[in-house]
Amino acid sequence: MVNSMTGYGRSQQTLGGRDISVEIRSVNHRYFELSAKIPRVFLFLEEKIKSSIQSKVSRGKIEVNVTMVNLEQADAQIELNMDVARGYAEAMERMSKDLGIANGSNSGTIARMPEVFNVRRAVPDEEETWHDVHVVLDAALESFCSMRAVEGERLKHDIESRLKYIAEKITEIESQSENRLGRYREKLFTRMQTVLENTAIDENRILLEAALYADKAAIDEETVRLRSHLDQFSEIFKSDIPVGRKLDFLVQEINREVNTIGSKTGDFDITSIVVDLKSEIEKIREQIQNIE
Repeated sequence: MVNSMTGYGRSQQTLGGRDISVEIRSVNHRYFELSAKIPRVFLFLEEKIKSSIQSKVSRGKIEVNVTMVNLEQADAQIELNMDVARGYAEAMERMSKDLGIANGSNSGTIARMPEVFNVRRAVPDEEETWHDVHVVLDAALESFCSMRAVEGERLKHDIESRLKYIAEKITEIESQSENRLGRYREKLFTRMQTVLENTAIDENRILLEAALYADKAAIDEETVRLRSHLDQFSEIFKSDIPVGRKLDFLVQEINREVNTIGSKTGDFDITSIVVDLKSEIEKIREQIQNIE
């Protein structure tokens, strides 16, 4: 299963007399990290929302925004404390008379005084609220996960095309490697002829040098392991669990084998192929960084 760590989902529904909206977005991240914006009175939902999302998402930096508007009744009731307001008015009147100044107070002045108004907020039923939010959250999650799956499939196809290219280049390397020993033997023979001029050349010595070179520069094991790693990619792609971490490790192993081939061979043609392979591997690595 290949899912991208980039996704977006949103759902808005009217349930229980509330207009509920849930918006989810994510970008790539090494671990699971969630930040939630929820009205203060509904903060008890945060852990439930996190647990619900984490049951379907293993990695990514995720932002959740929950808004709720009460359609049937006000979220808060404003109560006027008339006794307190009257007390302020009387006190201001006395102050005005005692100081011999005009009383400039009015209802607006008194309204700004402490405890003139009390705000009584409705206490939400936690179980009922979570039931309604959960319905909307699930719908947003479905859209969110669907987008991640579509993007993941695109990443998979891109990586598979690059793996196919790498497999073709491995075949080229193997072909070049088969002819390399003969070329090295001819080069060594020519060089020794130049150095020794008319002196007879020991054929056995050339064969020995060529054999030592072949053993030192052999890349059969590396190409076999490379093909094995490519096969593992295909198997991992079939997995039903998040695969990003496994793919990241595997691409490191592929890069290591290619580096070894590059360090072992002095052949220009093979070195040129190695450069191409490293470029493709880096592109695959970048793609994998976005896979869950």
